[in-house]
Amino acid sequence: MILTVTLNTALDVTYEVDGLRPHCSHRVRTVRGRAGGKGVNVARVLTALGHSTQVTGLVGGPTGELVRADLAASGLADRLHQVAGDTRRTVTVVAGDVGDATVFNEPGPRVGEREWAEFLAHYRESVRGAQAVVLSGSVPPGVPVTCYHDLIRVAAARGVPTVLDTSGAPLLAALPAHPDLVKPNAAELSEVTRVANTGQAAERLREAGAGAVVASLGPDGLLAVTGQGRWRAVPGEHLLGNPTGAGDACVAALAAALAQAHDVSSVDWPRALTEAVAVSAAAVAAPLAGEYDDAVRERLLATVHVDGTSLS
Repeated sequence: MILTVTLNTALDVTYEVDGLRPHCSHRVRTVRGRAGGKGVNVARVLTALGHSTQVTGLVGGPTGELVRADLAASGLADRLHQVAGDTRRTVTVVAGDVGDATVFNEPGPRVGEREWAEFLAHYRESVRGAQAVVLSGSVPPGVPVTCYHDLIRVAAARGVPTVLDTSGAPLLAALPAHPDLVKPNAAELSEVTRVANTGQAAERLREAGAGAVVASLGPDGLLAVTGQGRWRAVPGEHLLGNPTGAGDACVAALAAALAQAHDVSSVDWPRALTEAVAVSAAAVAAPLAGEYDDAVRERLLATVHVDGTSLS
């Protein structure tokens, strides 16, 4: 079982419009609403790839009830922890046939000290039996900036490897706890390290405590900087569509590889990166975050180019 943690769960609302123009009214072609937040999206992709998952994190209020109802309808195992505040909504506006996406993210409910302490106790029980833990997304107001640091240490004490996908201060605070794999994008790397070169920035995160860093380069693929070597994985083609779920699909593939290897030093990186690039590109071809087009994934698996140097 792979446990995904979404501290800032959401009801994701997606609008499809013909075009997006400032200061104008828009006629919405299609409206979709579903449980979201990065860890929930990761769990959806993992489930579609055939892996057992459980979803935990924080949820509350009337919007939280809608999130839980959708998880149940989707067949995702719900181990979310209840808080008093109302779960946030996110709105994604997908414009035109090329799928340009504009995203509005609410901050989330304020979480009290007692609620956070209660969640930590809940998490300690949830992590039992997990093959890997995925820690994804933003942090709601009131949750300490050291939250991911604390969650990584709990998992490490039980011998469970962790994948971290967050940014800014929570990412920096988590590194001394030694997450096994960190998955930022190039902009997030540059922000936290103030280093423009993506490879050098990834090395900075490893020096600060990350076991491996896999940086997303958008449509140009992935760069992996690990204790076993450095690799670049590039898709065989660029796809148009909705890119909002591509990063979560990538995390799902990497988490599956880590869970199978049991240890970050044993990951077959060329194979894992090939799968991650194919799945994330196939997610662009799907209408909603948390989904991917399996026919596209199968086609791309044979076209991903991986180049790099192994230290073994």
